[in-house]
Amino acid sequence: MKLLTANRLNDGRVIYLGEADAVVEAIDAARPLEADAADTALAQAQSRPAIFVNPYLIEVEGRAPTGRDRLKERIRSLGPTVGHSLAFVARNETA
Repeated sequence: MKLLTANRLNDGRVIYLGEADAVVEAIDAARPLEADAADTALAQAQSRPAIFVNPYLIEVEGRAPTGRDRLKERIRSLGPTVGHSLAFVARNETA
């Protein structure tokens, strides 16, 4: 099974293709796709550049990323990591 993921153009957030071709932010809401359906969904997402930036397919079991990029995809699915880093830097600059 595969999921379609990308970044959203207007805010850079990680997005997934959900049911009824809806754009969702949570990996748990993403729609698992069989191989043929995944290729079709990828082509459709690539034709919507105003929403999907660099769409691609990831391998999953259930909705958990697998394969060689599983760590990267788990990190992406949890949301931005930079916000925590900036807060840490700001706290240390004022100390």
